[in-house]
Amino acid sequence: MKKPRGLIFDFDGTLVDSMPLHWRAWDSVCQRHGIEFSEQRHYSLGGMPSRKILAMLKKEQGLDFDPAALSREKEEAYLPLMAEVQPIEPVLAIAREHRGKIPMAIATGGRTQFIEPLLEQVGIADWFCALVTSDDVVNPKPAPDTFLKAAALMGVPADDCRAFEDTDLGLQSIRAAGMEAVDVREILRSRAVV
Repeated sequence: MKKPRGLIFDFDGTLVDSMPLHWRAWDSVCQRHGIEFSEQRHYSLGGMPSRKILAMLKKEQGLDFDPAALSREKEEAYLPLMAEVQPIEPVLAIAREHRGKIPMAIATGGRTQFIEPLLEQVGIADWFCALVTSDDVVNPKPAPDTFLKAAALMGVPADDCRAFEDTDLGLQSIRAAGMEAVDVREILRSRAVV
């Protein structure tokens, strides 16, 4: 592995342990509207914006609902849970080690209105020179656009970036952007074994 000139981090499930909280919000909304969506599938689609997931579920299950409206409902269900979000320390330690040494960015499938307050809550908002959310790109993950935009905002060529993700879709997005991909699940497994 060559030394990177920039680091890019996914947010949910990578820097913070928010995926179980997102699942609680998803589960309540899906049960209320009769949408089949398993916890396993929720994790497999991590990084994909909720409105895109809901459009896919609507088509698959032949249901009649407005994906944008239900996405807002899911976001509203998540809001009170945000106070419970905790950092994922082994990944945060990597960012801490590189803070101020090389440019760092966040590339997330989340929405700006949720990511910015959580960055403040965890105390890392000033660590990153760029934040790219699903609000900032036409083609969110698993397309490479989120990571490519983050690299451009940092002023670092994509092939000089190392990016961190916790889902297969996110890793696919990183590789499609031509970046070195790090699966944080492996970092967390290796720390659990020690």
